[in-house]
Amino acid sequence: MNVHKTDLAGVLVIEPDRFGDHRGFFAETYSKRAYAELGINATFIQDNHSLSAAVGTVRGLHFQAPPHAQAKLVRCGRGAIFDVAVDMRKGSPTYGQWTGYELSAENGAQLFIPAGFAHGFATLQPGSEIVYKCSDYYAPETEGALRWDDPAIGITWPVQGDPILSGKDAVAPFLADLDSPFVFEGLNT
Repeated sequence: MNVHKTDLAGVLVIEPDRFGDHRGFFAETYSKRAYAELGINATFIQDNHSLSAAVGTVRGLHFQAPPHAQAKLVRCGRGAIFDVAVDMRKGSPTYGQWTGYELSAENGAQLFIPAGFAHGFATLQPGSEIVYKCSDYYAPETEGALRWDDPAIGITWPVQGDPILSGKDAVAPFLADLDSPFVFEGLNT
């Protein structure tokens, strides 16, 4: 397994080993012991699976506030996405900054996103399926969103033309208009 740190402390790109032959491949996509050795001690309790039919669909930037904040381990099971994490931890040296990576069925890469970050993605291929683990259950009363195109964050989305958005994502608040529920607690959070 290859692991790459990102510019945002705690956000990791993970490339599980794949073993292939003429039939296809096998990959271990999660092992509590192996991920704990990487410093990922989140207890994942829910798996989600999302399909976005069209290229240029943008979902996010989403988060759940404490006490139901979620760490996520995201991968793409079919197609390809550009996956993004935005630091929302007040007092963090990287507050309001983002990082993004291509996750695809072909590359098998994963993005680990700790609690305290907003998450979103754009589809790069039709019929893209996203599979991700969460460290807390879905709690609609704590869900929140940031505007996908907030100029203060400045995400460079690889989307041509107008993206396909949900009504909620199209009117999400800008970071400057949101009192973030997350607080930076040091580099080991």
